[in-house]
Amino acid sequence: MRISVIGCGYLGAVHAASMAKLGHDVVAVDVDPAKIERLAAGEAPFFEPGLPEILTEALASGRIRFTTDMAEVAGATVHFLAVGTPQGPTGAADLTYVDAAVASLTPYLSAGQYVVGKSTVPVGTAARLAAEVEQAVPGATLVWNPEFLREGFAVQDTISPDRLVYGVPAGEAGERATAVLDEVYATALAEGTPRLVVDLPTAELVKVSANAFLATKISFINAMAEIAEVVGADVTALADAIGHDARIGRKFLNAGLGFGGGCLPKDIRAFQARADELGVPESLAFLADVDAINLRRRDHVVTLAEELLGGDVSGKRIAVLGLAFKPNSDDVRDSPSLDIAGRLQAHGAHVAAYDPEAVVTARRVRPELDYVESAADALRGAELVLVLTEWNEFRELDPTAVAALVAERVVIDGRNCLDRDAWTAAGFTHRGMGR
Repeated sequence: MRISVIGCGYLGAVHAASMAKLGHDVVAVDVDPAKIERLAAGEAPFFEPGLPEILTEALASGRIRFTTDMAEVAGATVHFLAVGTPQGPTGAADLTYVDAAVASLTPYLSAGQYVVGKSTVPVGTAARLAAEVEQAVPGATLVWNPEFLREGFAVQDTISPDRLVYGVPAGEAGERATAVLDEVYATALAEGTPRLVVDLPTAELVKVSANAFLATKISFINAMAEIAEVVGADVTALADAIGHDARIGRKFLNAGLGFGGGCLPKDIRAFQARADELGVPESLAFLADVDAINLRRRDHVVTLAEELLGGDVSGKRIAVLGLAFKPNSDDVRDSPSLDIAGRLQAHGAHVAAYDPEAVVTARRVRPELDYVESAADALRGAELVLVLTEWNEFRELDPTAVAALVAERVVIDGRNCLDRDAWTAAGFTHRGMGR
């Protein structure tokens, strides 16, 4: 099938390359010439495992091309909208890029073609856009197909998703749209991927509801960590115990610094803003507490660092290991790790910061930090070690070797990812989250 992907950011670039991997003929469009130039040269503009390989393969096969010219999407059967919806000043999602993409697309859209939204938008957006598309191009159809990508696993989640959701209009138009999307995702469906066909507002709610639930689960265990620290309990053992309950499950019950990135923080705030607009603010009032608990984790680590350094971090050398908001990514958007590093530096500490992939992206946001090229460089002479992103490189550090590099054997395990017994045996004061 001939497919266009509008927007070549994180979502769009992965989706375009993955669609080509599945055998479709893809044209991908973005307004940023530099980004398009890099992608056309086979260079991924961000770190995502597996993306460089499928991008190189797709370019070699001739099944994908990148352009800044929207006119080149003409003739595609399916047009995926994959542009960003950043948080606006009120907390609501900014739909500027979505609206601009639809307005730019419609002159090249024809009857019988499909506009497929993948961006995360406030409920009600799809119905509005569907009416605009139908008015501009009678016979063209807008549907919504939310994405559920995990950074670090985005290629896998696109090619072999755990579910597919189609938001389609009622009646024959919806049946035709479903058949077209079934062709797009034929490989995944043949592998047994569950497919749910719903109306437009339900499809919009699926993504934000999932993110709100995950954020709530993370903040819940972090609230339990606060209690555990006061009473001397171990939140990790607590999570193991309640995680055996099939109604709860163990995933996303890891206490730590909380969530960050480009999705969960902005999505829960945008969801609250939309509930306010719909006149039901009380329905999502609890998300304000979820957000507050999450942000409080960052305060806690800064306070703990001050405590371990005698009440003042000024002039102290602190090694920060991890800057991305999660491992296997170079994404530092709303990263708890980078926020903490910046706060410590602002309080007068000398922060030596290292991340296997996120130094370049972090430097753009926090140029004042001292970025180093290895964990050893960060650790050398450190009076306090902070492990803030759970990269395997940090999980596997030899505490005895680390002890030979640092000035003081004190570590804050911000992700509860270190072997506490091993670090303690090496002479470290080990402080985890909720332990």
